Amino acid sequence: MKLFKIIMLLQVFTLFYTCSPARLKNKENFTEQQLSNANKQISLLLNAAMEANRIPRTIDENGNLQFTNLGFDWTEGFFPGTCWYLYGVTKDEKWKLAAEKFQAQYENHKYRTISHDLGFIFNNSYGNGYKLTKNEDFKKVLTTAGDSLITRFNPIVGSLLSWNVDNGWQSKRGWKFPVIIDNMMNLEMLFELSELTGDDKYKKVAIAHANTTLKNHFREDNSSYHVVDYDPETGDVRSKQTAQGFSDESAWARGQAWGVYGYTMCYRFTKDEKYLEQAQKIADYIIHYKGTPEDGIPYWDYNDAKIPNSHRDASAAAITVSALIELNDYTNGKYETAVDKILGSLASKEYTAKLGENKNFILKHSVGSIPHNNEIDVPLNYADYYYLEALIRYKKYTSK
Repeated sequence: MKLFKIIMLLQVFTLFYTCSPARLKNKENFTEQQLSNANKQISLLLNAAMEANRIPRTIDENGNLQFTNLGFDWTEGFFPGTCWYLYGVTKDEKWKLAAEKFQAQYENHKYRTISHDLGFIFNNSYGNGYKLTKNEDFKKVLTTAGDSLITRFNPIVGSLLSWNVDNGWQSKRGWKFPVIIDNMMNLEMLFELSELTGDDKYKKVAIAHANTTLKNHFREDNSSYHVVDYDPETGDVRSKQTAQGFSDESAWARGQAWGVYGYTMCYRFTKDEKYLEQAQKIADYIIHYKGTPEDGIPYWDYNDAKIPNSHRDASAAAITVSALIELNDYTNGKYETAVDKILGSLASKEYTAKLGENKNFILKHSVGSIPHNNEIDVPLNYADYYYLEALIRYKKYTSK
C-alpha cells in the first residue's frame, strides 16, 4: 500500500513537472497536441466566418463575435493567414479554400497608399499563401501592395509614414510624420519582395526604416517608445510619445513585442549584426523586466499604475514568443527557457480556451487599446495568428 502511494505521488509529480510552463519536457507531444487543439477550435470559428461571410476579429463587450471592418481593417489579414498556417500543418483543402476566399475580400486594398498596414495584411495572407502554393497571382498582389507601401517612404526622414494625420484621432495629436514601432512588422513584406522580384528597391526602404527606428525609438534600457514624430522636411525628431500605451515614457507591452519580432526578422534577411544585437537587447529587457508576472505573460503596459490589478496581454506574449523562437535559433539556445515558459503559459487553461468557448478563438486575455477603451480582455485574431506561428516554429525547432 505504501509503495502504491509512492508510485502515485511520483506520477502526479511527473505530470506536474512535465506540464509546468517553464519546463515543456515532452516538446513534440506538446506541440502536436496544441496544433491539434488549434485546428479544432479554428474550425469552429471558420464555420461562423463562412456563415457570416466575414473575417472574425474579436468579441464585443456582450460576448458577440465581431468581424473586421468591411471598408478597411488593419487586422483583416490575420484570419486568412491563420487558415494558411493550418493548411500548411494539416494539408486539409478546406483551409486553403477558406484562406483564398477571405483574402479575396480585401484584395483591392493592395492599391491603398494611405495605409502603412499593407505588410500586416498582405504578407500574412497572400505571402503565406504564395509560400505554400507558388500561385503567381498571389505574387502579383504582393508586388502591388509593396509598391503601394513604399510610396509612404520619406528619404529625408528615412522612414515609412505610419498614420496619416489629416483626419481621425491622429489629426488631433499635432504630429507631422508619426512613425510607430508597429511599422517594423510591415518590413517583412518588403524584404520578401526583393527576394521574389530581384528588385532591391523594397529592401532598401526596409533597411532605411529599420535603421532610423533603431536610432530614435529606443531608450537607454532598450525599451521602446510607441510613436516618434519627425519633421518631414528636415528629418528631425519632433517628439516621442505614445498612442496605445499608459504614458509617453512607459513600455507598452505589444510595442516591445513588435520591436523584438521586427529586428529578429531584419537579421534573418540581412544578417546584419546590429539587428541581431538590437533584437537581443529588446528580448533581454522583456525577459528580465522585474515587473513581469511569473508566468511570463506581461501586463498590457509594463508601467501601468494599476499593476498588479491590471490586464494581461496574451497577444503581446504570443508575438514575443514567436520572435524568441527564431531568435533562439540565432543565439545558440539563449532563449529556450523563456520560450518554454511563455509558450507553456499560453497553452495553459488560463490563456487557452476550451473547445467551443471564447467564441472559438484560441487565446483569451488580450488587449487592443486601453487608452481608446477598445478590445480590453478579449480574444484577438492576431493573438491567435502569432500563437499558431509560434507553435509551428517551435515544432520545427524541436524536431532538429
